[in-house]
Amino acid sequence: MSPTPSILLYWNTVRYLRLRQIVARATFKLRRPRVDRAKAGPRSVPTGVWVPSIPRPQTIFGSEAEFLSERRSIRQGHIWNDPSIGKLWLYNLHYFDDLLASSALRRDEHRAFMDRWISENPPANGNGWEPYPTSLRIVNWIKWSLEGGDIHNAAWQSLAVQTRWLAQRIEHHLQANHLFVNAKALVFAGLAASGGEARAWLEQGCRLLRKQMSEQILTDGGHFERSPMYHALILEDILDLLNAFNAWSDRASQSDVIRLRQVIPPMLDWLRAMSHPDGHPSLFNDCAFGIAPTLRDLLDYAGRLGVGQRCASRPALVDLADSGYFSAALEKAFLVVDAAPIGPDIQPGHAHADTLSFELSVGEERIVVNGGTSTYTVGQQRILERSTRSHSTLQLGEVDSSEVWGGFRVARRARITSRSSECRPDGMVVISASHDGYRRVQRSAVHARSWILSRGVLSVRDTMPQKGAVSRFLLHPALVQFHGTSFRTTSGVGIEFEVCGGTMCVVPSEYRPRFGQRIGTLCVEARPTESVMTVMIRWH
Repeated sequence: MSPTPSILLYWNTVRYLRLRQIVARATFKLRRPRVDRAKAGPRSVPTGVWVPSIPRPQTIFGSEAEFLSERRSIRQGHIWNDPSIGKLWLYNLHYFDDLLASSALRRDEHRAFMDRWISENPPANGNGWEPYPTSLRIVNWIKWSLEGGDIHNAAWQSLAVQTRWLAQRIEHHLQANHLFVNAKALVFAGLAASGGEARAWLEQGCRLLRKQMSEQILTDGGHFERSPMYHALILEDILDLLNAFNAWSDRASQSDVIRLRQVIPPMLDWLRAMSHPDGHPSLFNDCAFGIAPTLRDLLDYAGRLGVGQRCASRPALVDLADSGYFSAALEKAFLVVDAAPIGPDIQPGHAHADTLSFELSVGEERIVVNGGTSTYTVGQQRILERSTRSHSTLQLGEVDSSEVWGGFRVARRARITSRSSECRPDGMVVISASHDGYRRVQRSAVHARSWILSRGVLSVRDTMPQKGAVSRFLLHPALVQFHGTSFRTTSGVGIEFEVCGGTMCVVPSEYRPRFGQRIGTLCVEARPTESVMTVMIRWH
């Protein structure tokens, strides 16, 4: 890349950041706090009730661990920071999610694994002491103790050292979900311990929590990063916090408890609107199955805490106006539409160039999908997965609708210029939106798209200068090509694509519903021959 584009790319990335973020990044890099190994304070005995949280799948199997669809030996002490292994895999090893997997049967094994972590990860060294994994580990150790585990003295001392370190390494430069889990960990540690130091942790965590809930939870209940996966993770965090405040009821601020209880129902409603009939979320932005709890998991947990209500049926149309998404249901069809900003300007690290993409299910079978996310490792695969090409939307030439680059960066961003929806008396649903993401390459290039959902058919109409444009419809890999642009689902439902004002072909593509998983599939490509092109998807 030539020097001028590189400078522009960095400028168009950095100019959206807050001054505090830039200063905080410099401070985080340059300032190295000391490790405080002072004796841990006393423990605090819960005066209320902790209800069982969401169990996690087992990930540690004796001398092996499995994360992100990849199993490895963990016999050697250097495994924690092995540079040949992807960082997200190593992060997962440090999280200790396995403590919440059948813990009653494996507590001796878990205590031994905690002891091993303490001995092989000296304070302030390596991946495990970065703020994000430190935050998740602190919470998991404390949750384990609340669900019957015994944190012995060496582990309690380590928890104190970890929390002191975290309190000085808050991720103000990254913001978003990182800052939220930092706050959660401080609250948990502040509740689990007693004394002046614990009160300081609790106050620091609650201050952060109040500010981040106000900023990160939108008025429609969505999390501001616009990823269904991170939304579910943050919702679990909020349920855990309510659970902890209930357990230490004598130390909880009632205003904090009330605020937590208020946001849970709309957050559940948001995730319900963004989840397919198969129970899994739609794959917008960074999202993959198996990382966050499902809607069912979260509804059950909320029920145990006495919050949230089950909805018997889907509304015909849901407009998540603040987040920007739509969902619609008509007979057996379920549609989710992305007419949203790609994420918060201050932190679009989990954003994809997927503006005006959509997903469609018929019954419990997915038909049109987005590509998903299989990796966070910086490289060509990560670039491909964030690109417009990997989503069911229109692309102009080889340009992405938003200028995603690196692993987690975005320069110039598509902006939604219009959005509307209508549910007609006959049941037909019409959703329309447009964005300006391609104006940086063609001044008049505004992409407008409408979805018209009626019985047995979805019509997708694109209005766009036709030169070089291609509209992609990525298919779920369970669909089998019958002939041309006709397909069958596993249950025998026939799916047909027709085009008016363009040409169509079927090409190979890739579906990545889980980290570490890439599945070959097919993609219907439609290229306009007129300024308005309509693709009709029929099922029978």
